[in-house]
Amino acid sequence: MKVNKLLLVLLAVFTLSMNQLSAHCQVPCGIYGDDVVFGELTTDVATIEKAMKEIVRLGGEESVNYNQLVRWVTNKEAHAQNIQDVMSAYFLAQRIKLEAKDTAPEKYTQLVELAHEITVLAMKCKQTTDLANAAKLSEALHDFQHAYQGK
Repeated sequence: MKVNKLLLVLLAVFTLSMNQLSAHCQVPCGIYGDDVVFGELTTDVATIEKAMKEIVRLGGEESVNYNQLVRWVTNKEAHAQNIQDVMSAYFLAQRIKLEAKDTAPEKYTQLVELAHEITVLAMKCKQTTDLANAAKLSEALHDFQHAYQGK
């Protein structure tokens, strides 16, 4: 009986901590490639844009389906937060090298500024349903990817 309770407690702790786990855990595993990460970020932006449209549509209906409305808001928030998390935990903490500040100061500055711009635009996407913010976020991500990959 005690083993079952212990397993149940461990399962509960693991389940609750799942929100805190990240695919970009800062362990140099080499599993997550930049192209995959950029693909995920692009999907996040597309989802934010779709969510904004759905929130506006659902909010304008005569009989508002609040359940669906809340689900789209929550979805938009989660994808915007993911962008912020990836920009800080993956790019700023791991990929944009501090040494580049001395060897390639212009590129380093450009990448840090774009990462910050993306983070702020993701925040603005959380705060509103203004599609202009989603468009700016998409453009900033595109600019960051090209600057980062040197293409």
